[in-house]
Amino acid sequence: MPKAFFINLGCVKNLVDSEYILGRIKEQGYDLIDDPIGADIAIVNTCAFIRPAVEESIDTILELARLKDKGHLTYLFVVGCFVQRYGRKLLKEIPEVDGWLGTGQIHRIGGILTTKSANNPIFFIDRPRFLADHTAPRAQTTPFYSAYLKIAEGCSHHCSYCIIPSLRGSFRSRTIDSLCIETKHMVERGVKEINLVAQDTTSYGHDFDPPCSLEDLLVKLLAISGLHWLRILYAHPNHLTEGMLELIDSEETLCPYLDVPIQHVNPDILRAMGRPLQAESIPQFVEKIRKRSRKITLRTTIMVGFPGETEKQFKELCNFVREAKFERLGVFAFSPEKGTHAAKLKNSIPQSVVEDRVQELMEIQAEISRNINKELVGKTVPVIVEGLSPETDLLLTGRTATMAPDVDGQVLINEGTAMVGEIVSVHITEAHTYDLVGSIERRGEG
Repeated sequence: MPKAFFINLGCVKNLVDSEYILGRIKEQGYDLIDDPIGADIAIVNTCAFIRPAVEESIDTILELARLKDKGHLTYLFVVGCFVQRYGRKLLKEIPEVDGWLGTGQIHRIGGILTTKSANNPIFFIDRPRFLADHTAPRAQTTPFYSAYLKIAEGCSHHCSYCIIPSLRGSFRSRTIDSLCIETKHMVERGVKEINLVAQDTTSYGHDFDPPCSLEDLLVKLLAISGLHWLRILYAHPNHLTEGMLELIDSEETLCPYLDVPIQHVNPDILRAMGRPLQAESIPQFVEKIRKRSRKITLRTTIMVGFPGETEKQFKELCNFVREAKFERLGVFAFSPEKGTHAAKLKNSIPQSVVEDRVQELMEIQAEISRNINKELVGKTVPVIVEGLSPETDLLLTGRTATMAPDVDGQVLINEGTAMVGEIVSVHITEAHTYDLVGSIERRGEG
């Protein structure tokens, strides 16, 4: 069988695209290998959201190009956001690449593999319109018990710092029927945890005529027998409804977890970011979630160093983080990306100041996280077992329903045994800044 080497860069939404690409590669009869040396083809699915991602994409492509020049692999293909962002000039800049596909053309990878030619690089880029559905071949790369379900593609927001709409096109939702069919197939092959992803999951269905909502989709998905955990990622604060919160309150399968990037709390900064407030302020939004009868774990991301952010505005953000006590928090430095309105703004913040602000917020959050985790000591929680710890074979590792894969902490299990993918009751005995330690409760105990 011909051999293919594949690298995915970027977010989990990109990972889903990679799984569609891998599905088509397998259809073409390729065997996937873990080493590019000896591969017939190498494919890189790239990210280009911010400068560090662009640099990682370039470094990865050039490394594979060097291997190709040395005869260690035959063909090199590059797909995704990096191609969409920089276009045809890539043909001249990196001539070693044999084929380029933009974000809206990934479904054409099969055609490229059958018509590849080392003397005539293939280039497909257009306005992104493609939307995969349940009929598209897909090769799951996540553990068998956990998967991502991309419910929509693109973005129609106009955040001043973001180039995603130009890379991914306007927001377009998949149909409820298609998503239900794919979810049923996942559950049938052993998936217990499904994570809903999109650029903004809470905008789901708004582009339909007549429109529907994420709540409509959730009701249908929750009716599917055999699904244990359903988690909402990448929600927008302006679109999170009372109906959605009521569903989380009432449906045990729906994880008590919300990933809602707020970016900032100061109204002037939010307006400059293109994220104007609507009926409620960010503190009011958080309070609305905290008032629910079922405790909901909140994950958010915030951006520091946006042009014009004063020391007073930053301190306002710090005070809000202390008061809100987010269970999970990511802090990012502003990156001036060419083609965005924010990149043209004056009053840029010195890099050293931005780095200090990131560090200060992470120190604040570390203390908050440590205290929240301490409250769990002595409690018993459901944990999905992921296997042996990478650090030692003496520990199992897993996650609670309030820990999303890859981005949150873990539960280290130091007593008891369980199968990978099994959901077991774990008694928490220790708390660390981001991780928990516990033992599996034997049946009949507790």
